[in-house]
Amino acid sequence: MYHYDPMTALEELRDDAVLPHPVHLRDMMLRTRHDAQTSLGLNREFQEYIAMFGELQKMGLAILEKLAAAPPKEA
Repeated sequence: MYHYDPMTALEELRDDAVLPHPVHLRDMMLRTRHDAQTSLGLNREFQEYIAMFGELQKMGLAILEKLAAAPPKEA
């Protein structure tokens, strides 16, 4: 469990994100049938998802690296 251990959280982030990877999400979208309007809307949302996914991973990585480098508090 990574709740209090930044090193474990960092390892887990590098292994796999909690959110579905964009490739998997795209595959899920391709395996379902939608009308043209819904498909267009899903594609727009997916484009936003891709951008946000990458930015959040970068942001989380930077925070976890700083936490992992800091000494723990003494009890």
